[in-house]
Amino acid sequence: MLRLVNDGIRIGTSLSPSLRSEFISFLRANSEVFAWSYGDMPGISPDVISHKLSINPSFKPVRQKRRSYDTERYEAMKAEVDKLQTIGFIREVTFPIWLANSVLVKKSSGAW
Repeated sequence: MLRLVNDGIRIGTSLSPSLRSEFISFLRANSEVFAWSYGDMPGISPDVISHKLSINPSFKPVRQKRRSYDTERYEAMKAEVDKLQTIGFIREVTFPIWLANSVLVKKSSGAW
């Protein structure tokens, strides 16, 4: 099992020693082709990765009540949005009404 985490890559303990060794060799030999952060992926075409909301036009949208966040969550959200805007992953879009609130989940590392 191979798992990406904030501080790098973790390789599962259930792998055989030979497969584990092959995994490590492969990752080291090809480390330049992996994106380790958002900054490693500039200029990705929206045709490759984009998100569209599939909304049935016959249904009236429901406006959620705007949530208020504590300072820690607000700062984490702001930092993530700023990071994604800086590298061009997201852009501001104006909708006629609010669609949904953001939901932050605390990771096991303590980060949001």
